Amino acid sequence: MALYEHIYLARQDVTAQQVEALTEQMKTVIEANGGKVGKVEYWGVKSLAFRIKKNRKAHFTLINIDAPHAAIAEMERQMGLNEDVLRLLTLRVEAHEEGQSAMMRKREDSDRDDRGERGDRGDRRGPRPDRPRRPREEGAAEGGAF
Repeated sequence: MALYEHIYLARQDVTAQQVEALTEQMKTVIEANGGKVGKVEYWGVKSLAFRIKKNRKAHFTLINIDAPHAAIAEMERQMGLNEDVLRLLTLRVEAHEEGQSAMMRKREDSDRDDRGERGDRGDRRGPRPDRPRRPREEGAAEGGAF
């Protein structure tokens, strides 16, 4: 059997319990076709980069699957028929990631402060030391004419 990572996006106006029920339904489809479901991560409601079927947000869920291709095809077919599913993506992988996925890990950016903003960026109006200033031509107007 092959290893897969499956991510699906559900409409924002369904509840988290309905998303969990949909995940359980897909688990039963996989197990009925001879597969096993590993880790399931609910990532919550996140904003989309663009509208999908008039939705600006969606529930994101990741499922690690160890199953034959026929089970994946049946699961994708049933998800495609469900009107609550906006998008889905199934990728075949060599090995499942141990522990939490990158979406669940806390960000450890050293250049951001506690509020998630960038640190001090310095004076942005002064001359930049990495670019030498060009001398002005004689007779050029002070108003910035080129």
